[in-house]
Amino acid sequence: MAENYFNAQTGANGHEYVDLGLPSGTLWATCNIGATIPEEYGDYYAWGETQPKNMYNWITYKYTNGEPDSEPTKYCNDSIFGYNGFTDNLTELQGSDDPATANWGSGWCMPTKEQWDELLMNTTNELTTQNGVYGMLFTSKKNGVSLFLPAAGLRWDNRFLWVGLYGLYWSSTLYTDYPLLAWSFDFYSDNYDMNDDYRGSGRSVRAVRSPRQN
Repeated sequence: MAENYFNAQTGANGHEYVDLGLPSGTLWATCNIGATIPEEYGDYYAWGETQPKNMYNWITYKYTNGEPDSEPTKYCNDSIFGYNGFTDNLTELQGSDDPATANWGSGWCMPTKEQWDELLMNTTNELTTQNGVYGMLFTSKKNGVSLFLPAAGLRWDNRFLWVGLYGLYWSSTLYTDYPLLAWSFDFYSDNYDMNDDYRGSGRSVRAVRSPRQN
């Protein structure tokens, strides 16, 4: 049994988390939204949508005017890109658009880009197999507690892509240089980094919570 099971604690609504001793005190859920154990892939969400679906593209995405222009109708900081010049200067997901909050309840949310950066800076990272599932293992530099993220791939149109090869996890942070995109933590092969990715694609969500709400 993996180390993160031994260190898991139960939080709000019965969902488990681990305390990696991060400077901010952020607590990370042990499994993806839609999963019940760390190795399960869970559900896939477009950025800003709270339910999985069968088709992921710009036509079905909630917050654009659809193809061919795919201009944002929410979460846009630049009128050049917004639909009919739309801006709202929202750069972080609101709770009503956060699949972690919507599915697991108050206190749970998608991690910001800064929280992903903090996780990377304060853990050692290893691409490995856990209970037969390929993914990335994070181990705290402070207390040795571990966190596993499976390589669930993504959804585009009605297809599953790169399942078992890539891990693609949303942050709650808009990519402000081009607001059709949002920040995502991606890993594959021997590479991992924060990247900007299309909001309409279906990706994994790993929830976090504040230590004040544990």
